[in-house]
Amino acid sequence: MARPDKAAAVAELAEQFRSSNAAVLTEYRGLTVAQLKNLRRSLGENAQYAVVKNTLTKIAANEAGITTLDDLFNGPTAVAFVTGDPVESAKGLRDFAKENPNLVIKGGVLEGKALSADEIKKLADLESREVLLAKLAGAFKGKQTQTAQLFQALPSKLVRTVDALRAKQAEQGGAE
Repeated sequence: MARPDKAAAVAELAEQFRSSNAAVLTEYRGLTVAQLKNLRRSLGENAQYAVVKNTLTKIAANEAGITTLDDLFNGPTAVAFVTGDPVESAKGLRDFAKENPNLVIKGGVLEGKALSADEIKKLADLESREVLLAKLAGAFKGKQTQTAQLFQALPSKLVRTVDALRAKQAEQGGAE
């Protein structure tokens, strides 16, 4: 790579791969500039969507330690670099692809693990991190309430059992 501008582009892309939680490769053939602008908006604030050169991006991904994407660098390629919640960005891509069939999700990587296009669509079907955390907190609170009720029930059940035993012994003692 003799040209300094290409070396700088590879270094910048490699840094984006390293600093991102996820990267999703798409084919954008047939989309207008206005549609690409809408796509960038739909991805949310924690994602950056960039049209890239395949050769330079492949080199950058390899420099960042990502070799699982090599087969996906063909045709017009754009990458969504996700630094926040990958579910939100996956939903944005899925929803945009439903409205605009020219956007094709090729695959991607999530925290170093390769994802197929189908796996990215499944990721989009998940609820956001905040919703999942809220459900988990609710489940914990429910379990705590059940545990507290159990611990409160044990002494009262013990007292009732002891009272029943005393009454039975009193009956047996009085019957003799």
